[in-house]
Amino acid sequence: MIRVALFEDNKNFRESLSLYLASSENIWMTGSYPDAREAVSIVKKQKPDVILMDIEMPYMNGIHAMIEIRKAVPDAKILIQTVFEDEDRVFQAICGGASGYIIKNPDPEKYVQAIEEVNGGGSHLSPAIAAKVMQMFQNQFVKKEPTFVDLTAREKDVLGCLVKGMSYKMIADACSISYATVNTHVKHIYEKLHVNSAPEAIIKAIEMRLV
Repeated sequence: MIRVALFEDNKNFRESLSLYLASSENIWMTGSYPDAREAVSIVKKQKPDVILMDIEMPYMNGIHAMIEIRKAVPDAKILIQTVFEDEDRVFQAICGGASGYIIKNPDPEKYVQAIEEVNGGGSHLSPAIAAKVMQMFQNQFVKKEPTFVDLTAREKDVLGCLVKGMSYKMIADACSISYATVNTHVKHIYEKLHVNSAPEAIIKAIEMRLV
């Protein structure tokens, strides 16, 4: 079971998402909260595997809360959720150590998929967010000479799919490989690029002109 904590100030959305996630066979909700004032103590006490963190909340925004949580629990896996796609927020979330960034969606199954990917050691980026990341960094690094990284042909294919914002399931279908094989390739890509998340891998891929 994947233990999940939710921080979301919209009462109706929080309650409906919590009920759906709690009904999923692989997810156990440790709790849902309207703000992140006690987030650090909650995470330390409940030890969730994945934390769903809204950005816009009263008292303390989600990015600030994420930074504080990661100071106290460095290996915390935090999935940022928001209705916003602006570059500043995306950049702050990536730099703050987000394990993923999902645009709020009426389809709760997309949350289950994102949670499973993050819990499995991967990451999750909505396609729109992946495009934002590319726009943010490609101009900055376009003049740099490409750097050699010993990626296999399949790893390059998988990395290219990550840059496009594709989920692990979508990558598996596109590359005609299993979900577990995708996860293995992603872990090898992270090791070779010296990164810990999909956002960092995308930045490195653009910087090094690997895709």
